[in-house]
Amino acid sequence: MSYTALYRKWRPATFEDVKGQDAIVRTLKNQIESGRIGHAYLFCGTRGTGKTSVAKIFARAVNCEHPVNGSPCGECAACRAIQDGVSLNVVEMDAASNNGVDNIRTIISEIGHSPVQGKYKVYIIDEVHMLSTGAFNALLKTLEEPPSYVIFILATTEANKIPITVLSRCQRYDFRRIQTDTIYDRLKEMTDSEGIEAEEKALRFIARKGEGSLRDAISVLDQCVAFYYGQKLTYANVLEVCGAVDQEIYSQLFRNCLARDTVMALKQIEEMAAQGRDPGQFVSDFIWYMRSLLLLKASEGEEDALEMTAEDIAALKEEAQIVEIPVLMRFIRIFSDLAGSMRSSTNKRVLLEMAVIRLAIPEMDQDTESLTQRVERLESAMESGNFAPAGARDEAAGMQSAMSGFDPAAGSAGSADSTADSTAAGQNGQKKAQVVALERGAYEDYQTIQGNWKYILRDAGGIIPAALRECRLSWVEDGVIRIWCTTHPTYMIGSRPSVLDRLSEVVAEKYGIRMTFQAGERSAAEDEETIYVSRDEVAAHIHMEIETED
Repeated sequence: MSYTALYRKWRPATFEDVKGQDAIVRTLKNQIESGRIGHAYLFCGTRGTGKTSVAKIFARAVNCEHPVNGSPCGECAACRAIQDGVSLNVVEMDAASNNGVDNIRTIISEIGHSPVQGKYKVYIIDEVHMLSTGAFNALLKTLEEPPSYVIFILATTEANKIPITVLSRCQRYDFRRIQTDTIYDRLKEMTDSEGIEAEEKALRFIARKGEGSLRDAISVLDQCVAFYYGQKLTYANVLEVCGAVDQEIYSQLFRNCLARDTVMALKQIEEMAAQGRDPGQFVSDFIWYMRSLLLLKASEGEEDALEMTAEDIAALKEEAQIVEIPVLMRFIRIFSDLAGSMRSSTNKRVLLEMAVIRLAIPEMDQDTESLTQRVERLESAMESGNFAPAGARDEAAGMQSAMSGFDPAAGSAGSADSTADSTAAGQNGQKKAQVVALERGAYEDYQTIQGNWKYILRDAGGIIPAALRECRLSWVEDGVIRIWCTTHPTYMIGSRPSVLDRLSEVVAEKYGIRMTFQAGERSAAEDEETIYVSRDEVAAHIHMEIETED
C-alpha cells in the first residue's frame, strides 16, 4: 500500500476533529440540527486553516442518514460514498484550473437533476476567486435562487477578489489562523498515535513554523520525520531540516549589534551562510525574535503573549533588560524592509550584511529611532566618565588660524603629499589641521565632488549610499581621491573595484570630471582635519607672490 501524507491521513472526519475554528463549527452544527441550512456559503481564510475539510464534513452531514449532534455518523451509505469520493451528490471543482464560463454552465446544467441518494447536491468550488468575470456573471442567478436541494460552498484565500454581487448572496465565514498551542496539541496527538518520538521543543518550533496553518505544520513534521526516520526528532534536527538557527544565535547577533561590534556580527552571518542556512528564513526568524522581545518589553513582563518555552522566555527577559523600545522598533523596521527587498534580490547575503551594519551603526540612519539610540549612547558615556567633549571651533577662525601658519614656499602645485602643518593643537586640545594648496583646476574638481558627495552616492545606487555615507574624502594627486572608511565592514565594501569604478562613472557622467577613487581604512581617532585651499586664493590673501623652490 502506498504511503499517505500525514496531513491527508489526519484530515478531520467530523466537526469534533476540526481544530481552532470553534465558532464556525458551532454555527454549522446548529444549522444542521435545526434544519436552517443555507443555499450558499463562502469560506474565507489563509491556507491550511480547514476550509476544504469543513466543506467536506458539512457535505456529509447534510446528507447523513443518522447525524450525531450535527456531525456525520460516518457509517451510513451516504457518508461512506462521499468519504470514498464516489458520490454523485458532492462535486468538487478547482476554480484555478476550471475558471471559464463553460465550466460554470456545466454546473448549471447539472443542478436541474435532483440527487439520486441523499437530500442535497453540494458543489464545493475551491479557490473561487480565480473564476473569470464571465464565469462569475454566469453563476450569479443560480447562486441567488438555486433549487432547494442544491448547496454551494465557495472557498477562497483572497476574498477581496470576489465581486460584491457574489459576496452578498453567500453566508460568509472567516477562518482564523490557528493558535500555536492548538497546532502543538494536534502535532503531539499525531506523534503519539504514530509512534514518533519527538521533543516538546521540536514540536513547538514546528507549530510556530506553520504560522497559523495546521496543514503547513503537519507537512513540516512529515518532512522532518522522513529525514530522521527511525530516530528521535530533536530540536536540532528540526532546525537543520528547516534551515533555521537556534535562538542563541539571534541573541548573540542582537547583543553584537547593540555593542556596535560589526566584525563579530558579520562573522555570524558568514557562519550562517557556510552552514547553508537560508538568508530569507534567517531574517524572518530574527524579526520574530525581536517581535517577542518587543512584546515582552512593552507588556512589562507579561508572558502570555509569547508562544515560547519557559527556557526561551527566561533568556528573553535578560535581553529585554539591555534594550529600549525605540531601538527594538528601529531594528524591526530595518529587517522588515530587508525582508521585502530580499524577495527580488539575487544577492541576499549582501543585503543582510548591510542591514546588520545599519543595526550596529545608528549614525548611518537619520530617523528618529537612530537619533534616540545615539543620544542614549552619549548619555551612557557621559555617566560613565568616558566622554570628553571636544571644544567647538568657529569655521572662520579656524581658516584664519590655518592661513597664519601656512608656508607658501612649502606648497606644491596639485599634490597633497606636500602640505604645510598649521595651527597645532589649540587651547582645548583640538586635532591638528593640515592645509593643502591645490591648483585652481584641482581645487575646483575636489570642491565639486566634496559638495555633491551625497548626490554622487545616491546616483551610484545599490549598497553604495548606505555604506559610504559617513566616509571622508582626501586629495591624493591629480585625478585621484581617497575615500577614508572608519569601520572595517565599510572598508570591505568601499574597496571593491566594482564600487570604485561605479563612482568614477557617476562623476564622469554627471560632472564631466575624470577621477579615480581609492579606499583607505582609518579610525576616527587617527583622522586629521584637512583644509584644502586654492593657491590663487592664498596668494591673494597674503598679498605676495608664491614661489616654489626647486
